[in-house]
Amino acid sequence: MKVFGLVGWSGSGKTTLIKKLVPELTGRGWSVSTMKHTHHKFDIDQPGKDSYEHRKAGATEVMVVSERRWALMHELRDEPEPPMEDMIEVMSPVDILLIEGFKTHKHSKMEVFRPSIGKTLWSKEDETVVAIATDEHMPPMTVPVLDLNDVASVADFILDFCNLPKVKETHG
Repeated sequence: MKVFGLVGWSGSGKTTLIKKLVPELTGRGWSVSTMKHTHHKFDIDQPGKDSYEHRKAGATEVMVVSERRWALMHELRDEPEPPMEDMIEVMSPVDILLIEGFKTHKHSKMEVFRPSIGKTLWSKEDETVVAIATDEHMPPMTVPVLDLNDVASVADFILDFCNLPKVKETHG
């Protein structure tokens, strides 16, 4: 499984880019999953739902299953956040795993950068950033600079970087 990350400041367009990259890559025949890191206290469950009550009662894991999807919620309680590598091992294998966030992790990543939000480039401090996707002109950089709005070119870069062809060959 190839792992490639997208990082950037809040409001830079990471999620928007991933929402466009997933259909671009799957349309080329690649299987794609995503992992999103959040620093916020989040909850995918709602008070009053049975699964919420199971977790609140103290269950370490609660799995919700239907004919269309399943979800596994794992309560860390007082345990530290698990390493990204451990979470990757939990996921089903795919061709490409796109990681949103995990800025300080040492996997290869692309910075999504919008000068208009008034933040500095993250990549200046991070040698694992292998490209920058932006919507404005940039001065010469030490890594490739891509047009954030040209999703096909961004997908091409990721596939090239991961040593994958532009389109997955199918046999059949």
